Amino acid sequence: MVQRTFEQIQRALPESVVTVATSASQVEALRGQVTGNYEIVVEPERRDTAPAILLACKHLEDVQNVNRDDTVVVMPIDSYVDDAYFSCVRLLNEAVQQNAGDIVLLGVEPTYPSEKYGYIVPTRFEGAPRSVSRFEEKPTESRARSLIDQGALWNCGVFGFRLSFVLDLIGRYGAFPTFSDLRMRYEELPKNSFDYEVVEHAERIAVVPYSGSWKDLGTWNTLTEEMRDAVAGRVYQAPDSCDNVHVINELDLPLVVAGLSDAVVVATPDGVLVSSKEASAHIKATVKEAAEDFPLQDKTAWGSYRYVDLNAFSCERPRLVKEVSVCGGMTAPDLGDEAYRGLWTFVQGEGEFSLDSTVHVLRVGETVVVPAGSTFSITASEDVHALVTLTDDAPVS
Repeated sequence: MVQRTFEQIQRALPESVVTVATSASQVEALRGQVTGNYEIVVEPERRDTAPAILLACKHLEDVQNVNRDDTVVVMPIDSYVDDAYFSCVRLLNEAVQQNAGDIVLLGVEPTYPSEKYGYIVPTRFEGAPRSVSRFEEKPTESRARSLIDQGALWNCGVFGFRLSFVLDLIGRYGAFPTFSDLRMRYEELPKNSFDYEVVEHAERIAVVPYSGSWKDLGTWNTLTEEMRDAVAGRVYQAPDSCDNVHVINELDLPLVVAGLSDAVVVATPDGVLVSSKEASAHIKATVKEAAEDFPLQDKTAWGSYRYVDLNAFSCERPRLVKEVSVCGGMTAPDLGDEAYRGLWTFVQGEGEFSLDSTVHVLRVGETVVVPAGSTFSITASEDVHALVTLTDDAPVS
């Protein structure tokens, strides 16, 4: 979704300055997946979209030297849309610069009375931009049908405003002279969504309608509607026993599915999900609870890692096994820290490794002990894979 969004922005708005607000856990994966010129603003903690946007706007002013009168457009990463959606950003910019409102929203013309989305109710049916009279969040189907009859639009979470508008809002929460000040005292900002904290309290709000395709891929239910194939990975379905079932298997183990209807099954090194498609829209809290321990896999700018021996977690003296991959042409620095300390066994690839400043040729089958306090790095001439048996005192990371 990140790659798709970046590609569409580059096609429709090649002159735009792109800034990504994200958490620290996503930075390495983002850099590994997306090339080109863009800025990253890292939230020190998760506090919802309002503080994230305030922090990003302060970064635009203080670090990127963006003019206070320039238009800022905020959009989510998980929208499945055509290029015309991004072309509408130009209309948002025009509306902002013409002072149509303090905030100008992008509103999607509904295709059915959905109960999943929020609705923007404008003051008139035609023209653009239109003044906004009110909002209604996730109405019943009958109420949604009535709202559509009134010309209501789906709220797709896209906002346009002058940078100065948000910078002035920051002053309500305290004196933050610089971006570093705001980031250091990030917990002082309200833990709230931008919709509730800012948009619904703005004095003048306008909306630009968008009539093209749009889908929020925030749930498995909507994501599977856009998947080209119903099955991915080593999956075996009993013949004629499943109906409207999507299965994704990222494990090396075979996955057998039978007798399911309207369901999604996902198996990854981080865990296994089995859910009806309807219920998949309401599992966020449960998934968060299940994922609180630590990530079992992750991508980095130089490669990836995953845990391959999970039985060790129940041992009194655990010996955790981690598979580390370094992409060809890349260097993995700083692998001597606690998260990678232990016995390394190289199982594939070519390159060099450096242990305490001494460079060695990397050979398949070779084992290397990386003790505490060592400096260790790998430079891969082709993809390198290694198994790391972590020492007893190495923390899970």
